[in-house]
Amino acid sequence: MRDKLSKIVAGYKELEQKLGDPAVLADQKEYTRLSKEYSKQGPLVEKAREYLQACEDIDDAKSMLGDADMREFAQETIAECEAKLPGLEEDIKFMLIPEDPADEKDIIVEIRGAAGGDEAAIFAGDLYKMYARFCESQRWKIETMDVSASEAGGYKEIQFKVKGDHVYSLMKFESGVHRVQRVPKTESQGRIHTSTATVAVLPEADEIDVEINENDLRIDVYRAGGPGGQCVNTTDSAVRITHLPSGLVVQSQDQKSQLQNKIAAMAVLRSRLYEKMLAEQQAAEGAERLAQIGSGDRAEKIRTYNAPQDRVTDHRIGYNGTYNGVLLGDGLGDLITALQAADRARKLEQAV
Repeated sequence: MRDKLSKIVAGYKELEQKLGDPAVLADQKEYTRLSKEYSKQGPLVEKAREYLQACEDIDDAKSMLGDADMREFAQETIAECEAKLPGLEEDIKFMLIPEDPADEKDIIVEIRGAAGGDEAAIFAGDLYKMYARFCESQRWKIETMDVSASEAGGYKEIQFKVKGDHVYSLMKFESGVHRVQRVPKTESQGRIHTSTATVAVLPEADEIDVEINENDLRIDVYRAGGPGGQCVNTTDSAVRITHLPSGLVVQSQDQKSQLQNKIAAMAVLRSRLYEKMLAEQQAAEGAERLAQIGSGDRAEKIRTYNAPQDRVTDHRIGYNGTYNGVLLGDGLGDLITALQAADRARKLEQAV
């Protein structure tokens, strides 16, 4: 523990020196990155210094035990410092759990109906309502970005932005395949169907996180096919952007103008590139990467909503809630809290 904390304190001093480097001061992006890192490490370094100081005090006191005049003082000092160490260790272990660099960011959420035809689109709409209720309970702001409605109800696809405090830290566990088992409204014989919808939660990136070269983009405009403003279906207001180096394609048609659709599409592209960058960094860490709940892969089956049994099961942690409570009520918050606790417990085991 002492060696690890000594290295952390030394690294903090190096970081402080870098922040005073004229070359860093001239690079706004690098200076902002290092400043955030310096601020984030501050509380941990303070605890580390307190721990190291207690250890040094113990060492000094032990060296005085042979002196009859100082023995009593040394014993009191050792007892006092040793009593501090367990609490400091526990605090430091929690602080050493790596935070997701995107935890404090706002998000862009994409929900798509998958297997199940019209029922999948209706289920996608139900998931959107579930998230909207949860966001309202957190006093977060929702802004719809792009919508492709289904004639039977719900959405073939819906894309929306959520702004608020620590949004990504709470919502990141929702990425993946959601499965519903129930009797669809369109089913005349009362048979239970299984349908799925995919959810992708993207941390919203800014220009500091991801730089995009305009020369790497192919921008196509076309006539919007749904509601979005007075000029829809009369002008080419919809925008499709292809990022040539990565092959990523994004589009927006729900805003009122071509410029607004371009801004919305660029926000999604930047967030997808940021998500891709984070995934590549995590893959590069390999075995050193701490365990987490789920992979964040939108193709991973994470949850089943079973209406006949009034049960919702999260397959990653074996959590069971009620169908009405989670999908139709306010039970999503309890489920997310359980996911966070499980994720934190796994990381804590490997933190030190």
